[in-house]
Amino acid sequence: MWLRGLKTPGSGLKIKQKMADEKETPPQPILDQLRDYAETRIKLAKYQAIEGGTSIAASLIADVVVVMSMVLAFIFASFTLAFYLGSLFGADWMGFGCVAIIYLIIALAIKFNKRAIEKPIVNAFIQKIFKN
Repeated sequence: MWLRGLKTPGSGLKIKQKMADEKETPPQPILDQLRDYAETRIKLAKYQAIEGGTSIAASLIADVVVVMSMVLAFIFASFTLAFYLGSLFGADWMGFGCVAIIYLIIALAIKFNKRAIEKPIVNAFIQKIFKN
C-alpha cells in the first residue's frame, strides 16, 4: 500500500513517450472527417429509401391481393343475391334488376356523400405512406 505513492524509475519516461506517440499521429483533417460524415449520411439515406420503398411496395401488393379477393367475393355474392331474388320473384331478370337498383342507390349515396367518404381514404393513404 505504501508503495503506491512512490515513483518507479522510468515511469515518467513511459508517460512522456506515450504522449509523444499520440502527438506524432496528426489528427485527421476536418475535410476528411466531413467527407466521411457525408458519405455515411448518403449511405444511410439510401438504405432508408430502400427500406421505405420496399415496405410500400410490399404493402401495396398485399392490398391489391386483398382488394381483388374482395371484388371477386362481391361479384359472386351479387350473382348469388340476384339468383336468390329471381327465385323469389319467379324470374331471374327481376332478381338481377333488383340487384342493379340496389347498386344504383348505393352509387347515388356515395356520390352525394363524396366529401365525407374521401377524407378517411386520403388519411389512410397518408398514414400508409408515412408509417415508420
